[in-house]
Amino acid sequence: MLNIRPAAVAGAFYPAHPDALRRMLVECFDAAKPARLRPKALIVPHAGYVYSGPIAASGYALLKPLRALIRRVVLLGPVHRVWVPGLALPGLPPTGVAAFETPLGQVPLDQAGIASIADFPQVSVSPAAHAEEHSLEVHLPFLQTVLADFSLIPLAVGGATAEEVAEVLDRLWGGNETLIVVSSDLSHFLPYAEAKRVDATTASAILNLDSYLVGEQACGAHPINGLMLVAKQRGLVPHLLDIRNSGDTAGDHSRVVGYAAFALVEPEHELAHP
Repeated sequence: MLNIRPAAVAGAFYPAHPDALRRMLVECFDAAKPARLRPKALIVPHAGYVYSGPIAASGYALLKPLRALIRRVVLLGPVHRVWVPGLALPGLPPTGVAAFETPLGQVPLDQAGIASIADFPQVSVSPAAHAEEHSLEVHLPFLQTVLADFSLIPLAVGGATAEEVAEVLDRLWGGNETLIVVSSDLSHFLPYAEAKRVDATTASAILNLDSYLVGEQACGAHPINGLMLVAKQRGLVPHLLDIRNSGDTAGDHSRVVGYAAFALVEPEHELAHP
């Protein structure tokens, strides 16, 4: 029998009560910076909603017109608690994980998609890496708000190379029904002015599809680098939607964490963009 991965950081990174969570999500979307793009992939931050929620919402707001179109989300985030050498799934069918749960309900996992990447040597199974990992979980309420019925392929990323991540993404790429989401914050615990300088350099690298980011630039550097490789191969066009830090949202300026949201658009949709 498949298991349910329960919410681990509800009540900490975001409200545990459904009504309070919905209200906070509305506030995040109200504070988001509007844009009109049709993304194939997003890079969005994963801090507590009070800090990075509006920045993340700038990416997720783009999905509202695609509510019924996107049916599968491939979600990659860096590990913070349990290290893995490559990319880790929470389990494999038929005895793995059936769904991830949040206060807004359950998100079913795409069992066929999970099985399709199980043969890669860089893909392992690590329930421990997923059990308390926030970098994936915090995105689910946003996705549950803007999408209708969708399934999830959650990948906790440790020491994977850009090529290893790209290989997995390429197999899961799909068509218009599939969205790629990479979870990452930017610089950590720098003074405000220095953080703005460092994060601007990182944003420029992402806009140039640089696949050589390091952890000091972005905690999700490994999955970002893999996405950059595939994006370059497939001609995706990156857009910066928002860039701020905790000193701009809910913290002081002495030690801040950087956040940014990016949308990567397939060339045919970029050309159609007004």
